[in-house]
Amino acid sequence: MPALIDLRRRIKSVRNTQQITRAMKTVSTAKFKKSQRRVLESRPWWHMYPEFMARLAGGLGPQSHPLLERREEKKILGVVLTSDKGLCGAFNANLLAAAHNFFSDQARTADVRLILIGKKAAGYFKSQPFPVDFALTDKVDKLPLSRLRDLAGDLMRRYAHYRTDGVYVVYNEFKSILAPRVTILRLLPVRPRDGTPAADSWPPDWEPEAAVLLRALLPMVIEHQVTHCYFESQAAEQAARMMAMDNATHNAEDLIGRLVLFLNKVRQASITKELLEIMTAVEALSQ
Repeated sequence: MPALIDLRRRIKSVRNTQQITRAMKTVSTAKFKKSQRRVLESRPWWHMYPEFMARLAGGLGPQSHPLLERREEKKILGVVLTSDKGLCGAFNANLLAAAHNFFSDQARTADVRLILIGKKAAGYFKSQPFPVDFALTDKVDKLPLSRLRDLAGDLMRRYAHYRTDGVYVVYNEFKSILAPRVTILRLLPVRPRDGTPAADSWPPDWEPEAAVLLRALLPMVIEHQVTHCYFESQAAEQAARMMAMDNATHNAEDLIGRLVLFLNKVRQASITKELLEIMTAVEALSQ
């Protein structure tokens, strides 16, 4: 039977942990509200832009721009977005498992190389057979927009210079507070989405001409898609951490209740034992 002092120390330790998880939940809630507002306000624009570009490029053909050219995927470049920190439930584990399965399937027919964003991705793929071109592991949650634009520019140059035949981004899309959705997005080449009407069903009169618009806007679309993936991942991360810390706080409360109950039982047993010893001594002296 454990000593009373050991139980009191454990209860104090759990209470200190509960204070930490409650504080982390408060911080994550504030960050989540900011990320959620940014994602929900920008999501209509992010989703409309690729469909608009698909319509614009539909009448020109895949040879009108290097980023539209379709070719056999012999070389694939993958971008994996995770967090720097843990304590966010299965946020990273589910994404890394999906990324590993997807790139393992692709590696059967193509050469796969990776760009990793987040310490969790760098730590996981360190022991995997996929070559890593570079990894961003320094303050990923505070990446400036200029760094994201540089990343998008690097991806476009690799594709235009035939250094890769396809670019895929694996990230967590913010679906709800309860669970993010692991998403695998084909970033390059740019293709019309499923269900997009054919170009001849909507024959607009472009001003300036479609080719000029395409050259000006298509790089911007890729930059916005990279930014979209990043901010969706940030919102999903903060939501997952907020829920994980909330669950940890409630679990700590339940554990404290069980420990206090057990402490009272041990203390009561100790008092009962002392009373029995006293009664036994009194009876022995009376005889």
